[in-house]
Amino acid sequence: MLQTCDKTLLRGRVLTFHAAPADESDTEAYSYHPDGAILMAGGLIEAVGEYAEIAVRAPGATLVDHRPCLLLPGFIDSHIHFPQVQVIASWGAQLLDWLNNYTFPAETGFADPAHSAAMAARFYDLLIGHGTTTAVAFCSVHPASAEAFFAEAARRDMRMIGGKVMMDRNAPEGLTDTAQQGYDESKALIARWHGRGRAEYAITPRFAITSSPAQLELAGALVAEHPDCHVQTHLSENRDEIAFTRALYPEAPDYLGVYERFGLLHAKTLLGHSIHLEPREIEVLAETGAKPVFCPTSNLFLGSGLFDDAGLRARGIAAGIATDVGAGTSYSMLQTLNEGYKILQLQGQKLHPLAAFHWITRGNAVALGLEDRIGTLEPGTEADVVVLNPAATEAMALRAEAAQSLSEELFILQIMGDDRAVEAVYVAGRAQTTSVAGLVTA
Repeated sequence: MLQTCDKTLLRGRVLTFHAAPADESDTEAYSYHPDGAILMAGGLIEAVGEYAEIAVRAPGATLVDHRPCLLLPGFIDSHIHFPQVQVIASWGAQLLDWLNNYTFPAETGFADPAHSAAMAARFYDLLIGHGTTTAVAFCSVHPASAEAFFAEAARRDMRMIGGKVMMDRNAPEGLTDTAQQGYDESKALIARWHGRGRAEYAITPRFAITSSPAQLELAGALVAEHPDCHVQTHLSENRDEIAFTRALYPEAPDYLGVYERFGLLHAKTLLGHSIHLEPREIEVLAETGAKPVFCPTSNLFLGSGLFDDAGLRARGIAAGIATDVGAGTSYSMLQTLNEGYKILQLQGQKLHPLAAFHWITRGNAVALGLEDRIGTLEPGTEADVVVLNPAATEAMALRAEAAQSLSEELFILQIMGDDRAVEAVYVAGRAQTTSVAGLVTA
């Protein structure tokens, strides 16, 4: 359902972040308005604050009253695989077996533009239905998959980042390109989509195992030619993966050293997983500004290991956090926080609910270098908003009766919430129509 008026005023309990909060007493890091409002116009946030103050500034705006729900910036997923929508919940394997048995066969179908387009529509429905308004996605090796990914994002006016994977070895026939082909096809997709509307391109060598030195060299050439593009790949997810990478690149000092050698590391590089890191690799991350991405449901599902968030933050490295569907087990960033909390608990690390919600909004925006556009409700930023109900289910409502603080309500959402807690979603200021199944159409 598209808004037909010039301005829309959302009323509810409004929460946005200015920095990563330590806890609820860290009031400089966030703003909370118990009776708040967000004024949206032209796809942007025009004003945010107390309802009584904002309402008088827009007497003709269409009012949507979401009380007593919480209004936050739309969620950001910093690592997800678009062609794995029908791979999620595939039983019983670790990383390399899982890729060969499930992922690669599923991705072969994305050579077909019609299949890619059909899957893109359903993929975006699922993202929005779970409150995610921006994601960083791996497409398949086929340009058709990236075309479908970006075309559907453009149709919905969503800020999305993605790229076709480059992989020229150690994958089945029909899922490989060549070094030159990967370069040429990526270059053409960058020219067609990067900076068009809200689209941004990510140069995407899948990981060191599936790219030859020649391909990584050309990926590095793309990075040099297009420094404003993101780079996304995988790093140190699994012990067998690391051993295989070291065998393929014996001259590299470590796994990260492979990407370092080919010029793939800078502040817009996203490195999925980054679990089993050597001390030298941590120093390189700190020096280059490349961002690890924590994928908790995937790491647990594949038995990959425990991400050391506190250790990285001690070196000034702020990671992204992501679903990693399809090895990840939920499209929900709330469920991602749930499992992330448990992984950190196992290591004696704490994740305060305010810090958690900062992570999936402004925190991921900072990791992407886009905090001036998304991830907050600051005036002038893009009007992507999620509306959350901490009492969405009977069990949540029962628990919420005893909640006595904002942090307690957020923790209910963090541990018990999923798509059922998403009451409404706004993309570029436009309401998305939610069906009883929890899916959406623009």
